[in-house]
Amino acid sequence: MRALLAFRPDIGPPLGALTDVLLHAPNSLTPGERELIAAHVSNLNDCAFCRQSHAAIAGCHLGGDEALVAAVIADPDRAAVSAKLRALLALATRVQMGGRAVRSEDVARARAEGATDLEIHDTVLIAAPSACSIGTSTAWPRGRLRILTRTASAPG
Repeated sequence: MRALLAFRPDIGPPLGALTDVLLHAPNSLTPGERELIAAHVSNLNDCAFCRQSHAAIAGCHLGGDEALVAAVIADPDRAAVSAKLRALLALATRVQMGGRAVRSEDVARARAEGATDLEIHDTVLIAAPSACSIGTSTAWPRGRLRILTRTASAPG
């Protein structure tokens, strides 16, 4: 992902600002909960770097509760989280599958468990870029991505 952003340095700062707002700005979901959503989606994407990064940050925000983070990554339906967060994790799973996989009942479940429209919105935006960035970076043929990486990081 960094190589893709380096190729267009004008895009990096706005995407970084969006990520910061979604994951760390004041919100009714804690930064730990939002990082759990990002770690969960990264796990579904099979991206070890992103999963480990978001998991480590979630653990820090959750007072070092690495067992909870591992439980959410392993099986969010059985992890010791609130019903609301469980519903948001399920929604994030559907977003990771693609926009057409999200059903009205997924949103209704989140609302029934107490999620606000803002929390649902932010969950979708946390999950969607992760799914897109992994899909984009893995869709490129390996040689082509390396060329793009070298070009983006070449001086001058």
